[in-house]
Amino acid sequence: MSAPGSGDGSRHIAARNDFNGTSHGPVVQAATIHGGITYNVQQAPPSGVRVTPDEIPPLTVRFVNRTEGLAALDGWLSPEEGAADDHASVGFAALHGLPGVGKTALVSRWAERGRDRFPDGQIYVDFATLRGEAAGADVSEAARRCLRSLGVDEAYIPAAFADRTRLLRTRSAGRRLLVFLDNVSHPGQAAALLPKGRGSVLVVAGANRLGELALDGARLMAVEPLDRDSALEVLADRCGAEKIAADPVSAQRLVDLCDGLPVALHVVAARLAAQPRLTPAALAAELAAEPRRLAGMSLGKERSVAAAFDLAYRELAPQPARLYRLMGWYPGATFDAGVAAVAAGLEPERTADALEELSRASLLEVTPDGRFRFHDLVRLHAGERATEEEAPGERTALVRRVTLHHLALTALADRAVRLDRLRIADLDQLLSAVPDPFAEPGGPRPLDWLEAEHRNILGVLRAAAREETLHTEVWQLAEAFTVLFLHHRHLGDWRESLELGAAAAAEALVPAAEARLRSLLSRPLMDLGEYEAARRELDTARACAEVSGDLVVRASVQEFSGRYWDRTDPVRAMEAYRSALDLNTAANEGRGAAIAAYFLGCAQEAAGDAREALDTLRGAHEALNVRKDLRMAARVRVAIGIAHDRLGETDEAVRALREGAAALRDQEATHYEAQALVALAGIQERSQGDPQEVRTHLERALEIYEAGGSPRAEELRERLAGGDATG
Repeated sequence: MSAPGSGDGSRHIAARNDFNGTSHGPVVQAATIHGGITYNVQQAPPSGVRVTPDEIPPLTVRFVNRTEGLAALDGWLSPEEGAADDHASVGFAALHGLPGVGKTALVSRWAERGRDRFPDGQIYVDFATLRGEAAGADVSEAARRCLRSLGVDEAYIPAAFADRTRLLRTRSAGRRLLVFLDNVSHPGQAAALLPKGRGSVLVVAGANRLGELALDGARLMAVEPLDRDSALEVLADRCGAEKIAADPVSAQRLVDLCDGLPVALHVVAARLAAQPRLTPAALAAELAAEPRRLAGMSLGKERSVAAAFDLAYRELAPQPARLYRLMGWYPGATFDAGVAAVAAGLEPERTADALEELSRASLLEVTPDGRFRFHDLVRLHAGERATEEEAPGERTALVRRVTLHHLALTALADRAVRLDRLRIADLDQLLSAVPDPFAEPGGPRPLDWLEAEHRNILGVLRAAAREETLHTEVWQLAEAFTVLFLHHRHLGDWRESLELGAAAAAEALVPAAEARLRSLLSRPLMDLGEYEAARRELDTARACAEVSGDLVVRASVQEFSGRYWDRTDPVRAMEAYRSALDLNTAANEGRGAAIAAYFLGCAQEAAGDAREALDTLRGAHEALNVRKDLRMAARVRVAIGIAHDRLGETDEAVRALREGAAALRDQEATHYEAQALVALAGIQERSQGDPQEVRTHLERALEIYEAGGSPRAEELRERLAGGDATG
């Protein structure tokens, strides 16, 4: 399916900018919004039948003790060979304990030791990066991530959660997998993601008690803080055994003050390692005298790590300390050096130095892709320090800076994916002074960057939507952001971003933008089966489009309406497509008119008027070829073949489908190529065509579906094995 809407990328509508007056978008100096992309975007998971994921985070420090926990996991989850048949075929364990107690490290160590037990791979999903405001969206997104890890391409991941979990069971059957769900906050998120293959294991970790998982067969483990001896080992490992051995009594006092929590021990050890003259006795005295406690962070049994964080914080130089405070307010889960530079208004070199100092102090963690993240407790501490020490209004200013930064980069990524698409926001002035990282040699692929960054972009959108002065930037970011969701099926995130954007456009009094975003919103709503909600959005979009007076916006809304009515009312669908075609023609929007004609032709063929459909589709094909939109033209050529087949014109149908499939292959549109080949094989088989050619088409389609992890692969395998070429 093509990207919704149509139009030329150079066409824009003026919009109100709340802090610059009426303009065509935010007008600020590039240095205040753009810090660059300073981490390596990880490659998307591979697709295919026998993908072997290896995702559980490695340990970055020496693992200490936890022998009882490891032994318990071994006993629960690693049955002996030849165990009785009534032994559970899939292991299930749930670990709970205080934040920072070491649950992730324990599971990572167990997975590392038992790598040979899971020859088909290890999957990791961190729910801390998925939490949002849409109920249930996190577990559905977790299912999507598991499917991607198992080689299912985005094009074949179902929209509905129930369908995703069914496909997950199918894909995991016959495989021996370890699935680790980290930072789970609601037990109901876990059991639905149990793999099916015998010998597989699901491990869940969370701060809250996960007792109800016992009803689903989980073995429960409470992960306690480290005992004194183990905690002393951690200190010795991080700051030097000699320093601990020189004053064991003070070292034991430090361990007690840290309550045996590894996250606090690492911060204390970093102080000792960084300051050779600082003794355990002096640090223990400081820690014991520290009165400050992290607001709201009573961790049970009077444990608190705030004192350790406060001591480390007070040792920071002014710039790292300010960066620490401000990034506690940053609304994303991770950030790169570019975002940090923008958030703090620092030069890139000074930002790099500050980040290095925070990492040395164990106040920041470095992720495998080179970005940074806070431990949850550290983030809360940093945010508390910002609230107490930063000037009024600084939080709003930070949100504004990072919103403009993400707007610039997201808009550049959007344009890099497809330039000739309808956009309401005019961001030319904003982007004119911003280097385009996606156009540079060796730069990241735009969809890969958007995929890696999308949870942070959504977090920024949420924060900006709460600010009364950022309505324009919110709807502009939501509009640019939608390019990711047209390719990757994060339906909950797409829906939320468009809802935020549409509400912001309404507040900013930009009816064209509201119409565009609400019509786009109908897509995820329909994919989620919420058809009445989709219709309400389309009704509102039509009213906004009429108020805007813009022909192309009105045409786009009509096109979306046609897509809605395609399900139930072909006559109304064709009326909507004709309206979109006429409006685009009147506005001299050639590509928009051609795409509307394509949809109209498909609707005419589905309604049984194949002859009229052929006339409509031929016009669309010619117009798209003139514009050199070869991918879309190839899809129209396939539709022409289907219409010929409907009329019994077999030779013409075969010719059109062959040409369309070949062109789609040239354009690397393999999903559509496979559909064309299956249709072609069916026509040739019915018309007594060459059986070997039929088989060749189906084998190529099977190759595509297997490479993408499509559920249709099994169907084609059975057809080919049974000698049934058409099914």
